[in-house]
Amino acid sequence: MPSNFPLMRNNILRSDLDAVIDHLQQDDPILTNGPKVKEFEVEWSKWLGVKYSVFVNSGASANLLSMAVLRNLHPDGGEVLLPSLTWSSDVSSIIHCGFKPVFVDIDPRTMAMKTNETLSKVTDKTRAVFLTHAQGFNGLSDELIEQLNKLNIPLIEEVCESHGASHKGVKAGAIGWMSNFSFYYAHHMSTIEGGMVCTNDEKVYELVRMLRSHGMVREASNQATKDKWQAEYPDLNPEFIFAHTAYNVRNTEIGAILGLEQLKRLDSIVSARTENLKYFLEKLDSSIYETDFELEGSSNYAFNIVLKEANTSKVTKLMSLMSDAGIEFRRGSAGGGNQVRQPYVQRYVKEDAYKDFPVTDHIHFYGFYIGNFPDLSFGEIDDITTILNQL
Repeated sequence: MPSNFPLMRNNILRSDLDAVIDHLQQDDPILTNGPKVKEFEVEWSKWLGVKYSVFVNSGASANLLSMAVLRNLHPDGGEVLLPSLTWSSDVSSIIHCGFKPVFVDIDPRTMAMKTNETLSKVTDKTRAVFLTHAQGFNGLSDELIEQLNKLNIPLIEEVCESHGASHKGVKAGAIGWMSNFSFYYAHHMSTIEGGMVCTNDEKVYELVRMLRSHGMVREASNQATKDKWQAEYPDLNPEFIFAHTAYNVRNTEIGAILGLEQLKRLDSIVSARTENLKYFLEKLDSSIYETDFELEGSSNYAFNIVLKEANTSKVTKLMSLMSDAGIEFRRGSAGGGNQVRQPYVQRYVKEDAYKDFPVTDHIHFYGFYIGNFPDLSFGEIDDITTILNQL
Protein backbone atom coordinates (compact mmCIF):
# COMPACT_ATOMS: atom_id res chain seq x y z
CA MET A 1 0.00 0.00 0.00
CA PRO A 2 1.46 3.43 -0.92
CA SER A 3 2.52 5.72 1.92
CA ASN A 4 0.43 8.76 2.71
CA PHE A 5 3.69 10.57 3.42
CA PRO A 6 6.54 8.99 1.39
CA LEU A 7 10.24 9.81 1.61
CA MET A 8 10.08 11.43 -1.83
CA ARG A 9 7.39 12.48 -4.28
CA ASN A 10 7.48 13.88 -7.84
CA ASN A 11 11.24 14.31 -8.02
CA ILE A 12 11.32 13.65 -11.76
CA LEU A 13 8.80 15.77 -13.64
CA ARG A 14 7.08 15.34 -16.97
CA SER A 15 9.24 18.12 -18.40
CA ASP A 16 12.39 16.17 -17.47
CA LEU A 17 11.11 13.08 -19.29
CA ASP A 18 10.06 15.16 -22.30
CA ALA A 19 13.63 16.41 -22.65
CA VAL A 20 14.85 12.80 -22.68
CA ILE A 21 12.20 11.82 -25.24
CA ASP A 22 13.20 14.72 -27.50
CA HIS A 23 16.76 13.41 -27.43
CA LEU A 24 15.71 9.84 -28.17
CA GLN A 25 13.62 10.92 -31.15
CA GLN A 26 16.73 11.97 -33.06
CA ASP A 27 17.72 9.68 -35.92
CA ASP A 28 20.89 8.47 -34.20
CA PRO A 29 21.02 9.81 -30.65
CA ILE A 30 24.20 9.43 -28.59
CA LEU A 31 23.33 7.46 -25.46
CA THR A 32 26.67 6.76 -23.77
CA ASN A 33 28.94 9.37 -22.18
CA GLY A 34 29.03 12.26 -24.67
CA PRO A 35 28.52 16.01 -25.18
CA LYS A 36 25.51 16.28 -22.85
CA VAL A 37 27.60 14.83 -20.03
CA LYS A 38 30.23 17.49 -20.62
CA GLU A 39 27.57 20.21 -20.76
CA PHE A 40 26.10 19.04 -17.45
CA GLU A 41 29.55 19.00 -15.84
CA VAL A 42 30.17 22.60 -16.97
CA GLU A 43 26.78 23.86 -15.78
CA TRP A 44 27.09 22.04 -12.45
CA SER A 45 30.54 23.60 -11.90
CA LYS A 46 29.09 27.06 -12.53
CA TRP A 47 26.24 26.43 -10.08
CA LEU A 48 28.54 25.06 -7.37
CA GLY A 49 31.32 27.60 -7.87
CA VAL A 50 34.21 25.28 -8.76
CA LYS A 51 36.44 24.90 -11.81
CA TYR A 52 35.93 21.22 -12.56
CA SER A 53 33.32 18.48 -12.19
CA VAL A 54 33.18 14.86 -13.38
CA PHE A 55 29.81 13.12 -13.79
CA VAL A 56 29.73 9.47 -12.63
CA ASN A 57 27.14 6.74 -12.15
CA SER A 58 26.53 7.20 -8.40
CA GLY A 59 27.52 9.06 -5.27
CA ALA A 60 29.19 5.86 -4.08
CA SER A 61 31.39 5.92 -7.19
CA ALA A 62 32.20 9.58 -6.51
CA ASN A 63 33.37 8.56 -3.03
CA LEU A 64 35.47 5.75 -4.48
CA LEU A 65 37.17 8.00 -7.03
CA SER A 66 38.04 10.63 -4.42
CA MET A 67 39.70 7.98 -2.27
CA ALA A 68 41.47 6.57 -5.34
CA VAL A 69 42.93 10.03 -5.97
CA LEU A 70 44.12 10.12 -2.35
CA ARG A 71 45.64 6.65 -2.78
CA ASN A 72 47.55 7.93 -5.81
CA LEU A 73 49.26 10.44 -3.50
CA HIS A 74 49.67 7.99 -0.59
CA PRO A 75 50.18 4.48 -2.01
CA ASP A 76 51.34 3.26 1.41
CA GLY A 77 48.02 4.17 2.99
CA GLY A 78 47.39 5.95 6.25
CA GLU A 79 44.31 7.12 8.13
CA VAL A 80 41.22 8.99 6.96
CA LEU A 81 38.98 10.68 9.53
CA LEU A 82 35.22 10.47 8.98
CA PRO A 83 31.98 10.62 10.99
CA SER A 84 30.39 7.61 12.63
CA LEU A 85 27.07 8.79 11.15
CA THR A 86 27.44 8.50 7.39
CA TRP A 87 26.67 6.19 4.48
CA SER A 88 28.43 2.84 4.11
CA SER A 89 30.03 3.75 0.77
CA ASP A 90 32.04 6.51 2.46
CA VAL A 91 33.59 3.98 4.82
CA SER A 92 33.94 1.28 2.18
CA SER A 93 35.72 3.60 -0.25
CA ILE A 94 38.34 4.34 2.41
CA ILE A 95 38.89 0.65 3.09
CA HIS A 96 38.90 -0.38 -0.58
CA CYS A 97 41.63 2.14 -1.31
CA GLY A 98 43.90 0.88 1.45
CA PHE A 99 43.31 3.44 4.18
CA LYS A 100 42.21 2.95 7.76
CA PRO A 101 38.93 4.62 8.77
CA VAL A 102 39.16 6.65 11.99
CA PHE A 103 35.70 7.54 13.26
CA VAL A 104 34.58 10.75 14.94
CA ASP A 105 31.35 11.34 16.85
CA ILE A 106 28.91 13.98 15.68
CA ASP A 107 27.55 17.30 16.89
CA PRO A 108 23.81 16.75 17.51
CA ARG A 109 22.96 20.22 16.12
CA THR A 110 24.63 19.64 12.73
CA MET A 111 24.72 15.81 12.46
CA ALA A 112 28.35 16.24 11.35
CA MET A 113 31.78 15.58 12.86
CA LYS A 114 32.58 17.44 16.08
CA THR A 115 35.35 19.89 15.31
CA ASN A 116 37.30 19.44 18.57
CA GLU A 117 37.14 15.65 18.41
CA THR A 118 38.16 15.66 14.76
CA LEU A 119 41.24 17.77 15.42
CA SER A 120 42.15 15.69 18.49
CA LYS A 121 42.35 12.57 16.32
CA VAL A 122 44.72 14.06 13.75
CA THR A 123 48.11 12.28 13.73
CA ASP A 124 51.10 12.04 11.43
CA LYS A 125 49.23 9.18 9.73
CA THR A 126 46.21 11.32 8.83
CA ARG A 127 45.88 11.66 5.06
CA ALA A 128 42.52 13.46 4.85
CA VAL A 129 39.35 14.44 6.67
CA PHE A 130 36.32 13.04 4.83
CA LEU A 131 33.46 15.14 6.20
CA THR A 132 29.81 14.29 5.52
CA HIS A 133 27.29 17.11 5.30
CA ALA A 134 24.48 14.89 6.59
CA GLN A 135 20.78 15.42 6.01
CA GLY A 136 21.21 18.85 4.40
CA PHE A 137 23.07 20.49 7.31
CA ASN A 138 26.27 22.48 6.94
CA GLY A 139 28.89 20.36 8.73
CA LEU A 140 31.79 22.81 8.60
CA SER A 141 33.21 25.25 11.12
CA ASP A 142 35.74 28.04 10.65
CA GLU A 143 38.04 26.37 13.15
CA LEU A 144 38.06 23.06 11.30
CA ILE A 145 38.79 24.70 7.95
CA GLU A 146 41.54 26.92 9.38
CA GLN A 147 43.27 24.16 11.37
CA LEU A 148 43.23 21.67 8.49
CA ASN A 149 44.76 24.33 6.24
CA LYS A 150 47.49 24.98 8.82
CA LEU A 151 48.17 21.26 9.16
CA ASN A 152 48.10 20.80 5.36
CA ILE A 153 45.50 18.03 5.67
CA PRO A 154 43.07 17.82 2.75
CA LEU A 155 39.35 18.24 3.37
CA ILE A 156 37.11 16.06 1.24
CA GLU A 157 33.43 16.99 1.42
CA GLU A 158 30.67 14.42 1.03
CA VAL A 159 27.61 16.44 0.00
CA CYS A 160 25.37 13.65 -1.29
CA GLU A 161 22.38 14.66 0.87
CA SER A 162 23.07 18.38 1.02
CA HIS A 163 22.98 20.08 -2.38
CA GLY A 164 22.86 23.82 -1.80
CA ALA A 165 24.03 23.81 1.80
CA SER A 166 26.58 26.52 2.47
CA HIS A 167 29.17 27.79 4.91
CA LYS A 168 29.55 31.56 5.24
CA GLY A 169 27.92 32.03 1.84
CA VAL A 170 30.08 29.47 0.00
CA LYS A 171 28.34 26.33 -1.18
CA ALA A 172 29.27 23.08 0.52
CA GLY A 173 31.37 21.17 -1.97
CA ALA A 174 33.27 24.27 -3.11
CA ILE A 175 35.37 24.55 0.05
CA GLY A 176 37.42 21.36 0.29
CA TRP A 177 40.09 19.85 -1.94
CA MET A 178 37.49 17.57 -3.48
CA SER A 179 33.77 17.02 -3.02
CA ASN A 180 31.27 14.31 -3.88
CA PHE A 181 27.57 14.55 -4.74
CA SER A 182 24.80 12.03 -5.36
CA PHE A 183 21.86 12.42 -7.73
CA TYR A 184 19.90 9.44 -6.46
CA TYR A 185 16.12 9.65 -6.85
CA ALA A 186 15.39 10.82 -3.27
CA HIS A 187 18.01 13.57 -3.20
CA HIS A 188 17.55 17.29 -3.91
CA MET A 189 17.85 16.67 -7.64
CA SER A 190 18.03 13.40 -9.48
CA THR A 191 19.49 11.75 -12.57
CA ILE A 192 17.84 8.51 -11.34
CA GLU A 193 21.29 7.19 -10.36
CA GLY A 194 24.31 9.45 -10.60
CA GLY A 195 27.01 11.40 -8.85
CA MET A 196 29.64 14.09 -9.31
CA VAL A 197 33.24 14.63 -8.22
CA CYS A 198 34.19 18.31 -7.97
CA THR A 199 37.48 20.14 -7.45
CA ASN A 200 39.48 23.28 -8.21
CA ASP A 201 42.66 21.21 -8.65
CA GLU A 202 43.39 20.58 -12.33
CA LYS A 203 45.63 17.59 -11.61
CA VAL A 204 42.86 15.97 -9.57
CA TYR A 205 40.38 16.68 -12.36
CA GLU A 206 42.54 15.00 -15.00
CA LEU A 207 43.15 12.01 -12.76
CA VAL A 208 39.46 11.61 -11.92
CA ARG A 209 38.56 11.70 -15.63
CA MET A 210 40.96 8.84 -16.26
CA LEU A 211 39.92 6.88 -13.17
CA ARG A 212 36.28 7.16 -14.23
CA SER A 213 36.98 5.33 -17.50
CA HIS A 214 39.39 2.39 -17.11
CA GLY A 215 42.39 4.63 -16.39
CA MET A 216 42.66 5.54 -20.08
CA VAL A 217 44.89 8.47 -20.94
CA ARG A 218 42.61 9.48 -23.81
CA GLU A 219 40.01 10.51 -21.21
CA ALA A 220 42.23 13.36 -20.02
CA SER A 221 41.12 16.77 -21.26
CA ASN A 222 44.59 18.30 -21.13
CA GLN A 223 46.68 17.65 -24.24
CA ALA A 224 49.92 18.02 -22.28
CA THR A 225 48.84 15.13 -20.05
CA LYS A 226 48.17 12.97 -23.11
CA ASP A 227 51.49 13.97 -24.70
CA LYS A 228 53.39 13.07 -21.54
CA TRP A 229 52.03 9.52 -21.42
CA GLN A 230 52.38 8.99 -25.18
CA ALA A 231 55.99 10.11 -25.11
CA GLU A 232 56.74 7.76 -22.21
CA TYR A 233 55.05 4.77 -23.90
CA PRO A 234 55.64 5.21 -27.66
CA ASP A 235 55.09 1.49 -28.31
CA LEU A 236 51.43 1.69 -27.21
CA ASN A 237 48.42 2.76 -29.25
CA PRO A 238 47.72 6.33 -28.03
CA GLU A 239 44.01 5.49 -27.84
CA PHE A 240 44.65 2.62 -25.46
CA ILE A 241 47.18 3.66 -22.85
CA PHE A 242 45.93 2.60 -19.41
CA ALA A 243 47.83 4.75 -16.94
CA HIS A 244 46.10 3.73 -13.71
CA THR A 245 44.33 0.80 -12.13
CA ALA A 246 40.83 2.16 -12.37
CA TYR A 247 37.11 1.63 -12.87
CA ASN A 248 34.24 2.09 -15.29
CA VAL A 249 31.84 4.42 -13.51
CA ARG A 250 30.69 6.62 -16.39
CA ASN A 251 27.19 7.97 -16.63
CA THR A 252 25.10 8.46 -19.79
CA GLU A 253 23.67 11.20 -21.98
CA ILE A 254 20.21 10.42 -20.58
CA GLY A 255 21.41 11.02 -17.03
CA ALA A 256 23.03 14.29 -18.10
CA ILE A 257 19.85 15.51 -19.81
CA LEU A 258 17.88 14.86 -16.63
CA GLY A 259 20.55 16.66 -14.64
CA LEU A 260 20.51 19.71 -16.90
CA GLU A 261 16.73 19.98 -16.60
CA GLN A 262 16.70 19.54 -12.84
CA LEU A 263 19.56 21.96 -12.26
CA LYS A 264 17.33 24.75 -13.63
CA ARG A 265 15.09 24.48 -10.55
CA LEU A 266 17.58 23.32 -7.91
CA ASP A 267 17.72 26.68 -6.12
CA SER A 268 13.93 26.75 -5.77
CA ILE A 269 14.01 23.13 -4.52
CA VAL A 270 16.54 24.05 -1.83
CA SER A 271 14.46 27.07 -0.80
CA ALA A 272 11.25 25.03 -0.51
CA ARG A 273 12.90 22.27 1.52
CA THR A 274 14.43 24.83 3.87
CA GLU A 275 11.13 26.60 4.49
CA ASN A 276 9.46 23.23 5.10
CA LEU A 277 12.06 22.36 7.73
CA LYS A 278 11.60 25.63 9.60
CA TYR A 279 7.83 25.13 9.69
CA PHE A 280 8.20 21.47 10.74
CA LEU A 281 10.44 22.39 13.68
CA GLU A 282 8.02 25.11 14.79
CA LYS A 283 5.19 22.57 14.90
CA LEU A 284 7.12 19.67 16.46
CA ASP A 285 6.83 19.23 20.24
CA SER A 286 10.23 20.31 21.57
CA SER A 287 9.57 18.65 24.94
CA ILE A 288 9.64 15.25 23.20
CA TYR A 289 11.93 15.77 20.21
CA GLU A 290 15.19 17.55 19.50
CA THR A 291 14.45 20.76 17.60
CA ASP A 292 17.59 22.82 18.27
CA PHE A 293 19.38 22.17 14.98
CA GLU A 294 21.83 24.59 13.37
CA LEU A 295 19.85 25.95 10.41
CA GLU A 296 22.40 28.48 9.14
CA GLY A 297 23.46 27.24 5.70
CA SER A 298 21.03 24.30 5.77
CA SER A 299 19.41 22.91 2.61
CA ASN A 300 17.29 20.30 4.32
CA TYR A 301 17.19 16.78 2.91
CA ALA A 302 14.72 15.20 5.34
CA PHE A 303 12.95 15.90 8.61
CA ASN A 304 14.98 14.50 11.48
CA ILE A 305 13.02 13.06 14.40
CA VAL A 306 15.27 12.47 17.40
CA LEU A 307 13.78 11.56 20.77
CA LYS A 308 15.29 13.50 23.64
CA GLU A 309 14.80 10.56 25.97
CA ALA A 310 16.46 7.17 25.46
CA ASN A 311 13.22 5.30 25.90
CA THR A 312 12.65 1.99 24.10
CA SER A 313 8.90 1.89 24.69
CA LYS A 314 8.54 5.37 23.20
CA VAL A 315 10.50 4.32 20.13
CA THR A 316 8.19 1.35 19.64
CA LYS A 317 5.13 3.54 20.03
CA LEU A 318 6.53 6.17 17.66
CA MET A 319 7.17 3.58 14.94
CA SER A 320 3.61 2.30 15.36
CA LEU A 321 2.22 5.83 15.10
CA MET A 322 4.15 6.48 11.88
CA SER A 323 3.38 3.09 10.34
CA ASP A 324 -0.34 3.33 11.11
CA ALA A 325 -0.51 6.82 9.60
CA GLY A 326 1.40 5.84 6.45
CA ILE A 327 4.46 7.95 7.26
CA GLU A 328 7.46 6.33 5.58
CA PHE A 329 10.55 6.53 7.81
CA ARG A 330 14.13 5.38 8.19
CA ARG A 331 15.45 4.51 11.63
CA GLY A 332 18.92 5.69 12.60
CA SER A 333 18.83 8.71 10.29
CA ALA A 334 21.65 8.92 7.73
CA GLY A 335 22.96 5.54 6.64
CA GLY A 336 21.00 3.54 9.20
CA GLY A 337 22.75 4.90 12.25
CA ASN A 338 26.12 4.16 13.81
CA GLN A 339 28.40 2.70 11.13
CA VAL A 340 30.77 1.47 13.84
CA ARG A 341 28.12 -1.14 14.75
CA GLN A 342 28.04 -2.58 11.22
CA PRO A 343 29.60 -6.02 10.57
CA TYR A 344 31.80 -4.84 7.69
CA VAL A 345 33.59 -2.41 10.04
CA GLN A 346 34.39 -4.80 12.90
CA ARG A 347 37.85 -5.82 11.74
CA TYR A 348 38.94 -2.18 11.62
CA VAL A 349 37.87 -1.09 15.11
CA LYS A 350 38.32 -2.30 18.66
CA GLU A 351 35.66 -4.44 20.33
CA ASP A 352 32.65 -2.39 21.50
CA ALA A 353 34.02 0.65 19.69
CA TYR A 354 30.48 1.95 19.19
CA LYS A 355 30.47 3.01 22.84
CA ASP A 356 32.93 5.79 21.97
CA PHE A 357 30.27 7.52 19.87
CA PRO A 358 27.39 8.27 22.25
CA VAL A 359 25.69 10.97 20.15
CA THR A 360 25.63 8.79 17.05
CA ASP A 361 24.57 5.81 19.11
CA HIS A 362 21.60 7.74 20.52
CA ILE A 363 20.46 8.57 17.00
CA HIS A 364 21.04 4.94 16.01
CA PHE A 365 18.30 3.81 18.39
CA TYR A 366 16.19 6.92 18.99
CA GLY A 367 16.51 8.86 15.73
CA PHE A 368 14.59 8.73 12.45
CA TYR A 369 14.10 10.71 9.31
CA ILE A 370 10.97 11.20 7.22
CA GLY A 371 10.41 12.77 3.83
CA ASN A 372 10.73 16.43 2.95
CA PHE A 373 10.30 17.52 -0.66
CA PRO A 374 9.29 20.67 -2.57
CA ASP A 375 5.61 19.90 -3.08
CA LEU A 376 5.00 18.92 0.54
CA SER A 377 2.44 21.42 1.80
CA PHE A 378 2.30 23.12 5.18
CA GLY A 379 -1.07 21.44 5.66
CA GLU A 380 0.57 18.04 5.25
CA ILE A 381 3.28 19.08 7.70
CA ASP A 382 0.52 19.99 10.16
CA ASP A 383 -0.91 16.50 9.74
CA ILE A 384 2.48 14.85 10.24
CA THR A 385 3.41 16.83 13.36
CA THR A 386 -0.05 16.27 14.86
CA ILE A 387 0.59 12.53 14.60
CA LEU A 388 4.14 12.75 15.96
CA ASN A 389 3.13 14.96 18.86
CA GLN A 390 0.67 12.31 20.05
CA LEU A 391 3.67 10.52 21.55
